[in-house]
Formats: sequence, structure tokens, C-alpha cells
Amino acid sequence: MGSWQDGALAGKRVGIITYDMAHLKTEQVVRGLLLRGLRDMAVFALPFRARPERAVLFAHRPAQFDGAPAREMARAHGLDFVEWDGGAGLGACDYYLITGAGILSPEAVRGRRIINAHPGIIPSARGLDSFKWSIRDQVELGVTLHFIDEEVDKGDLISIVRTPLYRTDSLANLARRHYEQEIEMMIHFDAHLAGKGAGQTHDVFPEGPAHMRMPAEAEAEMIAGFDAYKARFQL
Repeated sequence: MGSWQDGALAGKRVGIITYDMAHLKTEQVVRGLLLRGLRDMAVFALPFRARPERAVLFAHRPAQFDGAPAREMARAHGLDFVEWDGGAGLGACDYYLITGAGILSPEAVRGRRIINAHPGIIPSARGLDSFKWSIRDQVELGVTLHFIDEEVDKGDLISIVRTPLYRTDSLANLARRHYEQEIEMMIHFDAHLAGKGAGQTHDVFPEGPAHMRMPAEAEAEMIAGFDAYKARFQL
């Protein structure tokens, strides 16, 4: 995919919605956009409220606290940095990318083109831990780029890209590839907007429930069912 200067969105301003903390996904997306030539970015940083620690049987995403702080990235690259309270003060950007945030308020969402990369195929896998729930529920795995609205994971779809599953994959291999696909789609969101995203599909998928964090007993079922999942969905 081409450089930012060559694209239809040259000259557009992009807002990054994230946490005011060290955050890996934010680092990866911002660096990817910078490498493509985008310089007109503003970082809107929410205060981070830690969730209680919980043990998991399988960590399906890399440690997000290992990234560079959003504030430091903005300083180093000359980007605007705004301490944001989650209200209406998002400034005037053409598009906003969510790299780290909880559910945004209706006030924040209204009238703005805010894009999220959801790590599941909408509407089959909505809510939290979609990678794990997709495997446990035997639902095809993919990443959905979509505009957000006031409902959870129900905004207008931009692109769905299935995550390739190979015969030799371990659960860890698949989780890594799935996460990398999420980052790639965010960095090249403009190509997906133009309908040029590789593997884009307009297939109809069955609707599933909006899940919460996966409890340990369901996680054990997910791990035990991976071979059956692979047999069903491998290329």
C-alpha cells in the first residue's frame, strides 16, 4: 500500500484516541502512520484506570504496557498532545483512530468519524476477548474495521479481513498473526476506506452475543477445542 502523500487522504488530519500511559498498540500504529508520511496527527489521551489483575491461561495479545508512552511519542515526533476527559473536546480532525480506550461517551462519538479495529468478525464476535470467544464458539476469526456509534461493536462496517489459519499453527502463532493484522489495518485504514483493503469481504456473518472477559472455565474449553477449530477453519 502506498505512502500517505500518494493517497486520497493526503492533507487530512488524524486524531489518535488512547490512554495517557505507555501503550504498545498506540506506539505501533503511530509509528506506522509516521513511516507512511503522515505528520498531521493529534493524540487525545484519556486517564488510564487499571482493571483488577486476573490470571489467564493464555495471553492472546502482547503486553500492552511495554510500549512507549503516548505523551513521549507526541513530544518526540512533534505531534499535538491533548489530555482528554472523554467529553466533546476532540478538536477538529478528519478521522480518529482508537488505539486504546474503553466505551466512548455519546457526546464524544456524535458527529465524528471514529474508527476502531475490532479483533473479531462483527457481528459474529462482539465485545471483549473476541479472539478467544471466536475459537471457543467455533466462529470464523478475523478483524473488523468499523466506525463506532453509541452501541457496542455495531457501527458501520468498513472492512473485514479474515485471519489466515494454517495447518501447522499453534494457538500462539495464530494469536500473533491476528494481532499483527489488527495493527496493519489501522495503519492502512485509508486503503480500507477506499475499498482497496486486501481480503476485504462483504459476506454476511451470523450475529453473536457481545461477550465480556472470558472466564477461566471457558478459556480452558477454548484451548481444548483449538484442534477442532483448526480442522474446521484452516486453509
